[in-house]
Amino acid sequence: MPIAVSAPSHCALMIEASKRLVGELEKINFTPPVIPIVNNADAMFLNTTGSIKASLIKQLDSPLLWEDSIRNILESGIDTFIEVGPGKILSGLIKRIDTGVKTLNTDKDMEEILSNIK
Repeated sequence: MPIAVSAPSHCALMIEASKRLVGELEKINFTPPVIPIVNNADAMFLNTTGSIKASLIKQLDSPLLWEDSIRNILESGIDTFIEVGPGKILSGLIKRIDTGVKTLNTDKDMEEILSNIK
């Protein structure tokens, strides 16, 4: 569903920016992730630095598969999400997909987050 945004993210208007990002990412030494990263351009878990770099580039000029990403995360057994930053926009979007999921926010729930980290 198209939504009103203030920047031309995730569409063909960002192709030039994604080409420039390739060069910038080549300068960065990524280490393999300890936990898989979910990419919103393909709605899949990524485990390698190469796939993560490719997904960062693809996400700039491709539509996002937000709902598919969240559903794949839920199907993997994850039932708690932590939204980093102010506000609860993403938490609200997640609750629309699954009302039973637990969402926490670093802006308001840090004590609870820290008490649950093992």
